[in-house]
Amino acid sequence: MADELEIAAFTDTYLPTVNGVTYTIYEWSKRWNSSRGVMSVVYPNGDHDPGSNEYPAPSVPFPFYPGYRAAVPWIPQSVRDADLVHSHSVFSVGAAGWALARSRDIPFVVSYHTPMKEYADYVVPTETGSSLFGSGLSRYESKILEAADLVLAPSQETTRELVSRTDGSVPVETVSNGVNLQEFQPVPSDKFRDRYDLSGTLVGYTGRHGFEKRIEDLIRAAERVDREVTVVLGGRGPATAELERVAEQSSLTVRFLGFLDRSELPAFYSAVDVFGFPSPVETEGIVGMESIACGTPVVGADAGALRSTIEDGETGYLFEPRSITAMSEMLQNALENREELERGCIEHREALSIERSIEKLSTLYHTLL
Repeated sequence: MADELEIAAFTDTYLPTVNGVTYTIYEWSKRWNSSRGVMSVVYPNGDHDPGSNEYPAPSVPFPFYPGYRAAVPWIPQSVRDADLVHSHSVFSVGAAGWALARSRDIPFVVSYHTPMKEYADYVVPTETGSSLFGSGLSRYESKILEAADLVLAPSQETTRELVSRTDGSVPVETVSNGVNLQEFQPVPSDKFRDRYDLSGTLVGYTGRHGFEKRIEDLIRAAERVDREVTVVLGGRGPATAELERVAEQSSLTVRFLGFLDRSELPAFYSAVDVFGFPSPVETEGIVGMESIACGTPVVGADAGALRSTIEDGETGYLFEPRSITAMSEMLQNALENREELERGCIEHREALSIERSIEKLSTLYHTLL
């Protein structure tokens, strides 16, 4: 095809790390490489065996955040003839993408997935030190964003935040990360429940266990629901030990399933009656979108991108952030109106399609060339 493009994608997090960013990059590159040209991915090396067009940069374990790696800012020879650079982060690997774009005078696109200041607490444990370090990270982040030719945000809320933070010289466009609807759809969940010995009414969450996501609020809110429920948590992260402590003190049964293979996630979402999402800091909330695609309503904080990820009263309910009472009430409502909300989720599936995201991404890339 005459309009095929060669894209060099740079990221500081990738497989086998399990999070929304890694799978977004993987899914986008897979689709781009199948029909729209070449999308190479440069990422920190680890336990992932690189496939075609994947280039692992030398790295070491990041000491402040388990599961993450710090890589050298490396530019493989194979990506130096790219038509466009797309960085999915602004740390060392993402900055290498910036350097390549500037050295070749080609368009530089940045995706804004996670605010850098969220990592400050993991690096500097004191409140004052974390605040100062976070402010410095935010300033550095803004400088990289303002150096781009285009910034992509995954939701309208995040787009508005970026527009208010930057100097107005760089366009900001909304492109959802999207969901693979062939993979994430309602599936029978009996075998999943049997495998993990789950029964009764389930309220669940899966994803990275970060302190900023306030997952403990889900346990405390579920305790107040006027029926017997089991809380089911997939994933792991820095906050897992604290969550286990909260669970030990809870009157509920709380099950920790650990990391779930991606192939298990549709069954997980289909098995739980309601997906609880108390995080007030999401830039889109991919796990919530995956849950909706599988027909399971989401009860989430009325903050950040969850305001648009969840269609209040149709695919779930929003509640006042950090309010245990409000979350409990919305969990109760969601359980009582489960069938109606499930229909709303199914009707909303097509709006989540990753194919729509790739189409918009392609259009934006071509406007820069």
